[in-house]
Amino acid sequence: MSENGLGVGEFTFPGGAAGSQLLGVLPGAHLGPIVSALLVTRACEGRAGLRSWRRRLTTFRVNWAWYVAVLLPVPAALTLATMARSGDHPVLPPALLLLAYLPGLALQLITTGLAEEPGRRESAMPRLQRRFGPLRATLIVGPLWGDWHLPLFLTQWGGGPHVDPMKPLEFMATVIAFSFAMTWLFNRSGESMPLVMLLHTSVNNYFSMAWTAMFPSTSEDTPAHAFLLTSTTAALILLATTRGRLGLRAVRI
Repeated sequence: MSENGLGVGEFTFPGGAAGSQLLGVLPGAHLGPIVSALLVTRACEGRAGLRSWRRRLTTFRVNWAWYVAVLLPVPAALTLATMARSGDHPVLPPALLLLAYLPGLALQLITTGLAEEPGRRESAMPRLQRRFGPLRATLIVGPLWGDWHLPLFLTQWGGGPHVDPMKPLEFMATVIAFSFAMTWLFNRSGESMPLVMLLHTSVNNYFSMAWTAMFPSTSEDTPAHAFLLTSTTAALILLATTRGRLGLRAVRI
């Protein structure tokens, strides 16, 4: 509603696009999925449900190979997809950016990761998988994840308010495809939310911190195309190799 978006109200968040993110979008993000998850879990499952919710949120102690499997392949895959999409070759980022990469990732975990994933993968996925199975559950959570972002395309975040309709459509397709990788990691890691949040924010951190420095002359539309290519490829591989189970172990009776 502000001048940073539709311009209906005579108010502008200070600090430009970054200021509107920190002061406008981020508080709304934390009042969305994570607070909803807490309220619904408390109402439906009581304290026992909250304890399970907290256990998943604090499952840091997983095999170190899982962290390596998230931290390294994500930027590598997105770099290769950018090269395939644009034909450009990456350049080595400045040393200062490389030093700031991991602190930036930690900040993303506290902001984006903590705001979104405890509501979606942690709260919604276990219930939906029990009822519908992993494939249908992913096809429910994925579109909801994408829909929740659509109003942002009317703001500076998405290039609005007069945004090309293809951008939100491409975003929706990417988010749905990426959700298959998120579901697989959630199931295979023993429902470790730190790992799931790390996968989500590794993508954000790569594009916000490293991509521009590595591909300075590449079109600004390329990251979205590269992410769609990477997500779709990963989804097809996981669906084929797991036969749609996406890492969910069968319950033995």
